[in-house]
Amino acid sequence: MWNPYDPLPARQRRAYGFASVALVLGVWTVLTAGSLVPPSKLPSIVQCGAAFARLAWDPERGESLLLQATTWSLLRVFVASVLVVAIGVPMGILMGAEPRINAFLSPLVDPLRSAPVVAILPILVMWLGIGETMKIVFLFIGAVVFLVPMVRDAMQAVSQQHWIAARDLGATPWEAVRHAVYPMAKPRIMDAIIVAVSVMWTYITVAEYVNADRGLGQLISIARRQSAMDKVFVGIGVIIALALVTYSLMRALKRALYPWESE
Repeated sequence: MWNPYDPLPARQRRAYGFASVALVLGVWTVLTAGSLVPPSKLPSIVQCGAAFARLAWDPERGESLLLQATTWSLLRVFVASVLVVAIGVPMGILMGAEPRINAFLSPLVDPLRSAPVVAILPILVMWLGIGETMKIVFLFIGAVVFLVPMVRDAMQAVSQQHWIAARDLGATPWEAVRHAVYPMAKPRIMDAIIVAVSVMWTYITVAEYVNADRGLGQLISIARRQSAMDKVFVGIGVIIALALVTYSLMRALKRALYPWESE
């Protein structure tokens, strides 16, 4: 009991996870079935299921509004993720590898982790307009401010002995960083990427509130204006599901790339 290093068997972990989900669904059912909370504030599970079915296939239009919205949101998160990794990871590596670069950039990077990123949305609208570029840049900024410091910290967390051993073998300082420090930091850098991508799903509704023709955020916004709380809950549920699937896939990728970490 109270041993954080004692792993639970897989079956027991699944049982606890199922119990937590069942508890939430049970409380939800009691609150809605007993009319303790009005449907205008908390729709029932049945109402949300019916709303999901209507959004999944609209017979009048002959299309799936939910599929279209999900596709657009996935595309925006994917493009922003590529940019975040392509720019944020090298920047974090340089900061973690060279103290002078870190000293120069840290006063600009570190405070942004605590800054309200949503507050810059009006500025981005004025600078970039209300098109797709603004949405991608907003998602990029919201994630990169977390990724860069985490990558830097991952590099600095590697024991100096690896760098010293590489230098003793004749490596240049950069070669020691590249071949001794960076490989040891890779698993932690992967963790940073997972966090950054997960953060983007928390900002997707904000990004798609502004002039979005398609997207889960736009779907939720329209449903809220129509007081269709069942559709709002469906949109939120789909975002949570996508975030969970993305997280699980990236964790699986990390286990495949760095199996010793899972051991």
